[in-house]
Amino acid sequence: MRRPIYLDYNATAPVRPAVATAMADALATVGNPSSVHGFGRAARARLETAREQVAALVGARPAQVVFTSGGTEANNLALTGAGRERVFVTAVEHDSVLKAATGETIPVDRSGVVDLGALERLLATRPAPALVAVMLANNETGVIQPVGDAARIAHEQSALLHCDAVQAAGKMAVDFAALGADLMTLSAHKLGGPAGVGALIVADHVHLAAQQRGGGQERGRRAGTENLAGIVGFGVAAEIAAAELGAMAAMKAHPANAAFGFGIFQHRKNWRESLTVPFQRINH
Repeated sequence: MRRPIYLDYNATAPVRPAVATAMADALATVGNPSSVHGFGRAARARLETAREQVAALVGARPAQVVFTSGGTEANNLALTGAGRERVFVTAVEHDSVLKAATGETIPVDRSGVVDLGALERLLATRPAPALVAVMLANNETGVIQPVGDAARIAHEQSALLHCDAVQAAGKMAVDFAALGADLMTLSAHKLGGPAGVGALIVADHVHLAAQQRGGGQERGRRAGTENLAGIVGFGVAAEIAAAELGAMAAMKAHPANAAFGFGIFQHRKNWRESLTVPFQRINH
């Protein structure tokens, strides 16, 4: 009997063996990262190593990484914690963005690409502190949005740009600073890490109000004892994914794969020449 082949990586990717090993080792180690004794300092060192690994995957600095319980929490923290009076979200965002705050919808064209002209008009209707949410890669269509252009338009109106990069990280090169994003969401289980762990990348100039209050973890931006084993797994998965980006790009560019729309594709005028596989709506 043939073994079934798992292909639904947009929903969740299998945990990488190296990730499982690292998590098992972390689970066997006692210590709260907030404790000042030796056990706590050892746990803190592992936490900060993972922070560096996740930051490196998207060209961010470790201090900009806020660990969360997943992409959904990170999206909610971004949209509510930024404290902006107006929130604009594209019509094709993940539900964890669409339902995170009462926002105004930015339409997309028939290709599923955000209408940048509409974004400019919406921002100009009533000047006020605003946040614009534009995902990087869509989980259902694979369309890659022009996040850099959206960020430029947002910044011209003194608005912040949040980018849900959950489906893109680990599958394509992502550079937080180059995109011009002020906030970016990541999730471990999309790139071979464990479910239940994510991160919000926060630019230095953004004031983020904690939505989960308690201790001073994550520089006061997200309270609660860190999920050390999960975060360690996230870090290992991020490091491996970063090392595989070159091979991933080469595989997607191979004629045999490109002909069938392998992976995600960039928005372009002749996008209809690419075939895509529809995916059901999924959760972070």
